Formats: sequence, C-alpha cells, structure tokens
Amino acid sequence: MHILLTRPLQALGVLALLLALGGSTQVVRSRGPRPAQGPIFPKGQRGPAANFTGTVWVTSLVADDSTFQCVTGNVVFEPGARSNWHRHPSGQILLVTDGSGYYQEKGQPKRILHKGDVIKALPGVEHWHGATPKQALTHVAIVPNTEKGVAVWLQPVTDQEYYSLK
Repeated sequence: MHILLTRPLQALGVLALLLALGGSTQVVRSRGPRPAQGPIFPKGQRGPAANFTGTVWVTSLVADDSTFQCVTGNVVFEPGARSNWHRHPSGQILLVTDGSGYYQEKGQPKRILHKGDVIKALPGVEHWHGATPKQALTHVAIVPNTEKGVAVWLQPVTDQEYYSLK
C-alpha cells in the first residue's frame, strides 16, 4: 500500500513544524540565484539506461552520509520515460514538483500524478513511476534509512504495462 497526499500545503506545514521542533537547522544555498521562472533545480545527468526507459535526468540534492542516512534527488522524466520496476528496503517519498505522470505498485491500479502530489512508497513495495506519454514529470525522490540499502532495481516496465488503463 502507499499513501497519496493531495494537500501539499498541509504536508509543507507538517514539514515546517518538524523542522521547528528539531532544533537548529542549516540552510545551504550552494548554487547562485535562481531565475524567477523555470526549473527549481538543474537538469543533472542522464539517468542510467539500465534503470530507466526513455530520457531521464537526475540531480543529486543530498548525498548519503552517516548523520542523515538519506539520499535525495531531483528526477526529470521526459514524456514517455519511466523507471524500471524497483523497491526500496526502507521506502521512498516522491514530491511531484512539475508535470504529470504515473505511479504504480505491483498488483495495484496505476495512479495519475500531478504537481503537488506526494507519494509514500512503503518499504519493500515493488513499484515504478514516470511521465505520461505526452507530458514530462519532475519529482524530488527521497530515500531514508540508507543503511538498509537504497534501491533494488528490477525488470523494465513493458509498453503494455505502461499504456494499460489498469
């Protein structure tokens, strides 16, 4: 099972509260000023063909370390692009920041994603995500508790699975 939150303002409020309760925080701005419009993060490097179908761009935002044990990246799926089936030993959180796409867990119906949606893929649940055939999808992917592992990559999503209404 997964949880799809469609109230991003509530999620941001909870995040702000957690940050406030967590003591001091550090804001790091490692890149120069941002343009008023356009992507939030740079496009990054091409995602490996072994893990994706189509053109996918990945930017590492937070590298794994012994303090946070978390990896965070910005992922841009061009239209028609998608991940392979995969699972995360400690789960994954997806924050959709632009476009439209799909998310599907093995044996469950495919869900449509839109800007502002939040997905919580539970630990060990096999799933895939990607853009729709006609629109790109951008999301921030967060994998916590990396001491348990980051991802187990599986087979590609077939065209039949991708285009299926289920």
